[in-house]
Amino acid sequence: MEEENQETKSFKDLGLPEQLVEACDKLGWKAPLKIQIEAIPLALEGKDVIGLAQTGSGKTGAFALPILHALLEAPQPNHFFACVLSPTRELAIQISEQFEALGSEIGVKCAALVGGIDMQQQNEKLGKKPHIIVGTPGRVLDHLKNTKGFSLGKLKYLVLDEADRLLNEDFEDTLNEILGMIPRERRTFLFSATMTKKVEKLQRVCLRNPVKIEASTKYSTVDTLKQQFRFLPAKHKDCYLVYILTEMAGSTSMVFTRTCDATRLLALILRNLGLKAIPINGHMSQPKRLGALNKFKSGDCNILLCTDVASRGLDIPAVDMVINYDIPSNSKDYIHRVGRTARAGRSGVAISLVNQYELEWFIQIEKLIGKKLPEYPAQPAEVLLLEERVGEAKRLAATKMKESGGKKKRRGNDSGEDEDIDKYFGLKDRRKSSIKKFRR
Repeated sequence: MEEENQETKSFKDLGLPEQLVEACDKLGWKAPLKIQIEAIPLALEGKDVIGLAQTGSGKTGAFALPILHALLEAPQPNHFFACVLSPTRELAIQISEQFEALGSEIGVKCAALVGGIDMQQQNEKLGKKPHIIVGTPGRVLDHLKNTKGFSLGKLKYLVLDEADRLLNEDFEDTLNEILGMIPRERRTFLFSATMTKKVEKLQRVCLRNPVKIEASTKYSTVDTLKQQFRFLPAKHKDCYLVYILTEMAGSTSMVFTRTCDATRLLALILRNLGLKAIPINGHMSQPKRLGALNKFKSGDCNILLCTDVASRGLDIPAVDMVINYDIPSNSKDYIHRVGRTARAGRSGVAISLVNQYELEWFIQIEKLIGKKLPEYPAQPAEVLLLEERVGEAKRLAATKMKESGGKKKRRGNDSGEDEDIDKYFGLKDRRKSSIKKFRR
């Protein structure tokens, strides 16, 4: 596809109408990315498409633009014209926002159906008959079964985004139920980072004579990504994390851990050391996860601590660095994690902190990506100058977690951590002062 890449220089060349070309321009999409160049013309021809593409490759545009084009072409477009199923709440909301941004000039209405948000609020949105439904499988099925007047019986397009992740999250039975409630005569787009046996099975069930496109070599990472590792004793991992984040001060960073508790503990340690860090994990309620994500996006903090639950559910276009604080036991998760940086042609850095217990997992990662990674350069003596300060910050953080754990039990919620975050960013003081002003 090299020649096509060189010849095709604009979205207009792909066969898209002027309204959508202008919408792309407003979003800063100056030229189509590889997955868009390959998928959009096929989709416009009415074909079912399977797209294998890395995170950050532009696949949302690859399916959203053909659907919006079809909506424009339809003389009397149905409500519930298309349905996009996504593995995470955050990703579903972000896809919905992109549909609305791309379709703003043509009056597209979109509804996000995700867990953690009131069903009645979503019922009201469905009552307005949106053209596009984006949601997680569980919540979409809930509405299909329980919401009066909501049916996908006239659906024209189905998108299964991040299909490998959808199936890993045990949505298989839910997907089968949804497939039984939508028309067989439809167009289907399936996008996945990897082609697993489960994805192949799903493809056979729900796509008709699909065209398969591959926008990247299997399990590869992009050329603009600088990947490094540091082998270190487990007891010094916190020091190396602080050292790297300090060396890269001002950069936006995502730090991946294995557990939810680790995201909280590390966020507290880093905040005790004056760094602007915030956690996001699967134990947080939906509003709190979105609140943390918005603080990161807005620049209130520049370090996001997250688990793999978040690794493929966040749409953050400008992350400078990914740090694997814990090495993933599943090598494919490494691809998804580091896909958060070096996106859309930008450069980025990924650094993996490997202790003595994680070496085998790291070797498997190098085998998967087909390259030996260089070591991150740091003098141990220089790094360990931080040991005393980091140790004290960790002691204070552990005490704080025990205290907030007690508060949670007494209050029956997770407001303790929120109070810590609000206090750190000065939000509580601002709220108090605004209350005082109001009282005056």
